[in-house]
Amino acid sequence: MSTLPLAVRNSSTMLRRNLLHARRYPSLTLNLLLTPVVLLLLFVYVFGDVMSAGIAGSGADRADYIAYLVPGILLMTIGGTTVGTAVSVSNDMTEGIIARFRTMPIHRGSVITGHVIGSVLQAVMSVVLVGAVALAIGFRSTDATALEWLAAFGLLVLFATALTWIAVGMGLISPNAEAASNNALPLIFLPLISSAFVPIDAMPGWFQPIAEYQPFTPAIETLRGLLLGTETGHNGWLAVAWCLALTVLGYLWSKAVFDRDPR
Repeated sequence: MSTLPLAVRNSSTMLRRNLLHARRYPSLTLNLLLTPVVLLLLFVYVFGDVMSAGIAGSGADRADYIAYLVPGILLMTIGGTTVGTAVSVSNDMTEGIIARFRTMPIHRGSVITGHVIGSVLQAVMSVVLVGAVALAIGFRSTDATALEWLAAFGLLVLFATALTWIAVGMGLISPNAEAASNNALPLIFLPLISSAFVPIDAMPGWFQPIAEYQPFTPAIETLRGLLLGTETGHNGWLAVAWCLALTVLGYLWSKAVFDRDPR
């Protein structure tokens, strides 16, 4: 069998394995999914009236803040889901299943590819669930066209792919699941210091560059532009550039670590 059909067949098998594993052990996925939902409800119903005054002037209300908040929460959901990817990859490495796969006549890259595709699918499903909660509490995007919705979905998938490859690399270098979880924590913390909750202009001057020059902020602002009709500016191409750069970096890093790891 040639290389490409073998890679596709083996990757499909590994994808099915990872999805079955996630279904049998849903606690990690549920815990990571609950975090953005709780933050969404907390910032809307506890801080919403106060926070709305800082994003659109004195005439703003809770509905304005829901619209502002949801794009950041969706990207935070993706970041949280990829933490589970790092833990899953680390478990496979430390429990010996990867060593067993190395002795079998399968395509070498299919093991990692299965993890990546499975994680992206889980991230998309998580985004859909969180988006449904957002719609239930009042989020609306009445001005977005079908093409803008499609572009927003494409950006979310691209962002999930980029973070997943980074998470795979983190899982491969971690000696155990706890270390993998700790290594991947920046994927959850970075949205907290972005424009997800408050505008960059409202932050202290010394802190604004930290919030602005990171991958989450341009992606969040691009989603707001697509779904809410706000000004996107240069954030669109910056978001895509970040996604492509992180995908390439994560792929090369993961491949290099996986190829040389003796476990």
